[in-house]
Amino acid sequence: MSGEKVYNFSAGPSVLPESALLKAQAELLDYKSSGMSIMEMSHRSLYFKAVFDESKAKLKAALKVPDTHEILFLQGGATLQFAAIPMNLMVSGEASYAVTGNFASLAAKEAEKYGKVHIACDTSDRNHSYIPSPEELSVSEGSDYFYYCANNTIYGTEWHYVPETGKTLVCDMSSDILSKPVDVSKFGLIYAGAQKNMAPAGLTVVIIDKSLAGKAMPITPKVMDYKVLIEKDSMLNTPPCWCIYMLGNTLDWVESVGGVEEIEKLNLEKAKLLYGFLDESKLFVPHAETASRSMMNVTFRTGSQELDGEFVKAAEQRGMLNLKGHRIAGGMRASIYNAMPIEGVKALVDYMKEFEVTHNV
Repeated sequence: MSGEKVYNFSAGPSVLPESALLKAQAELLDYKSSGMSIMEMSHRSLYFKAVFDESKAKLKAALKVPDTHEILFLQGGATLQFAAIPMNLMVSGEASYAVTGNFASLAAKEAEKYGKVHIACDTSDRNHSYIPSPEELSVSEGSDYFYYCANNTIYGTEWHYVPETGKTLVCDMSSDILSKPVDVSKFGLIYAGAQKNMAPAGLTVVIIDKSLAGKAMPITPKVMDYKVLIEKDSMLNTPPCWCIYMLGNTLDWVESVGGVEEIEKLNLEKAKLLYGFLDESKLFVPHAETASRSMMNVTFRTGSQELDGEFVKAAEQRGMLNLKGHRIAGGMRASIYNAMPIEGVKALVDYMKEFEVTHNV
């Protein structure tokens, strides 16, 4: 398959815009006549300082981040934020968590080390196939914040509303950031691993209301203290320089296609195409309930592990990679992030139709 066109449906690290990769290729050895690669530069250099500032400004513009909030470029992934959030924000010792999938569950368990965690909802009763309605959320009055994961990568569900709980909103947007417009002002803190829609793995973006900083527990390491990180402008230690550069390239692509508003239209078109087939299929069954379906991660199965395996293997031979579902959920998963072209989704649907016919369904 070497050299042939493939479609990468990986849940992350995932497909990146071709233009972003080509720009990186052209500048790999010599960035703007500096004689150096971005990967070789000091993070304190004037060259990289410009890259850092530009990427930050581009993200602020793309998401319309208000001046009340600060953008941080950090490391440690979502897992580090599972601990950093309660260490910084659990001021009175209690928080409410919506457990709608594996990563939200892990976040809640980590937070229990630092205070009382109230489970506002738990969708494991239906194998995390749905998102609760506002009426189904139970938020404790003593909570310092309400935590939820906007998109469930493993099970393929997504929140299609912003919860109004009367508490500071904290949201893991790792899988759907930049996929649609979001009112950042409604959130106390948003964070996202970059490896889905923004950049290669290694960068974690945190967008925090600056008024929330400065209340960290005494045990909080300074590399996890939001006040310190804001004061140091994400440069307490060496940041993930290459990833920040690639984020800027990706944001250039987002702007070139019309911004996040246009990206949402393209994503809706891709999701409609794939779910439209699944709803009519006699073989493939979508996992997520209709009203809770993710626009980014489409999960489905045949009902037979053997047939699922055959489907994934044959798809690879046709250049459609990483369709195997997460080991926890099984089945198949097509991650159709921003950079996945609609041609990739059309190719997948055509293959699914053919697979269904050849198996006499």
